[in-house]
Formats: sequence, C-alpha cells, structure tokens
Amino acid sequence: MQTVKKVGSIVISVVMWIIILVAALYAFTTLATKDDGSVSNLGGFTPMTVQSDSMSPTFDQGDLIVIKTCDTSKLQVGDIVTFHTIIDNQYALNTHRIESIDELNGIRSFTTKGDNNDVADTHIISDGDIVGQYVFKIPGMGKVMDFLSSTWGFLIVIVLPMLLFFIYQVYHLVIVGMNLKRAMAEEDRMARAAAIVDGEGSDAEAGSDVERAEAARADAEAKLAEARRLKAEAEAALAASGKAGDAAGGRDSKDDK
Repeated sequence: MQTVKKVGSIVISVVMWIIILVAALYAFTTLATKDDGSVSNLGGFTPMTVQSDSMSPTFDQGDLIVIKTCDTSKLQVGDIVTFHTIIDNQYALNTHRIESIDELNGIRSFTTKGDNNDVADTHIISDGDIVGQYVFKIPGMGKVMDFLSSTWGFLIVIVLPMLLFFIYQVYHLVIVGMNLKRAMAEEDRMARAAAIVDGEGSDAEAGSDVERAEAARADAEAKLAEARRLKAEAEAALAASGKAGDAAGGRDSKDDK
C-alpha cells in the first residue's frame, strides 16, 4: 500500500512539473511579441509558433521554432532568420531563408524567401529588421501553444490541473494533520501506560521491602526468645548447682562430729 502511494505521489509530481513547464513556455511564447513590436528573449532565445507552411519541409505550420539573437554582420546566404516585415498591410514577424545579400555604402540589405514559396519576399529587409536566427524546432508544439492561447485550452490544460493539484495538496495536508494528531494521541497513551506500569512496579518493590522487614523482625523475636530460654536454663542450672553444694556441706559437718 505504501509503495502504491509513493508511486502515485511521484506520478502526480511529474505531471504537475510538466504542466508548470508547459504553462511557463506558453506564457513566455504568448508574451514574446510586445506591443511595441520588439521581441522578448530568455538568455537570447525566443520560442515562436509557426503560422504557415511557407518554410515546409524545414518546419511546418503548427511547429514551435526557437530563434536566437545574432550578429547580423555574420549572417550568410542560406541562413534562416526571423524579421519584422509587412504582411497583408500589417506589421508582422516572419521567418524565412536569406536568398541574397546586397551592400550599398556599407549598408547591407537582405532578400528572403520561404523554402515552399516560388518567389522571393516582396519587402527587402535591413539589419535593423532582423530579430534573430533560427536554431531548432519542436514539431507540433506550436499547435499546443495555439490551443493553450484559447480560453478553453488554457482552462483545461493549465487552470483545471493546477486547481486539482491544489485540492490534492489541501487533502494531503488534512490527512497529514490527522495522522499527526493520531500519532500524538497514541504517543500520549503509551506514555500514560508506561507511567502506570512504573507505578505498579514501585508498589511491588515497596511490598517486598515490607515483607522482608517483617521476616527479619520475626527472626529477631525468635532469636530473642531462644536467648531468654537459654538464660532461664542457665539460671536454673546455677540454682540447682548451689543447692547441691549446700547439701554436701551439711554432710561433712555431721561426719566431723
């Protein structure tokens, strides 16, 4: 039973850590793009969800990609970068491969193209538009992040498990408190029982001492009685011896006459 409880506790802890890590990744991914257009990063790394198949098969819609801040002066043709651009007349982030690099008066410009696109991107980008360089992908994880960004997804995957975990912790705390109270009561009961046993032992020892004292007293009285008897016999013997002496003296006087 204890083994089952221990395994169950380990499983619950592992599941909760996974949920916490996913929640942290979700929060960071959701907040990666700020209102001012800049991108957050942790140690230089930023996770982003892929919203189209323009870079398939390198990565597909629904994947999660991780980009890293980079030195744009070291970028080469063939590198995959994430950059600010305009898509459907709106500012957005896009991740495509560098197809060509041009330089004019010391200023570099980059032409990008999706691996799955037939033509290059319309907008030419500069060093200042580049956010970071593609590092790796986690297939399908972007779909998870998109689901978590929905109300139901957040409630089901994040809020509900954490609520259940909180309830479990409260239940566990109550059980621990009850077990502790029961253990303290049992310890108190055992202490009282030990005190009673010690008291009975003391009474037994006291009774044994009284018995020994009474036996010693009886023995002393017996010895005293014996001594008195011997004294009486000695006195009687002396008295008898004195009378015999007086009788012998009387006979001697008669013989002399």
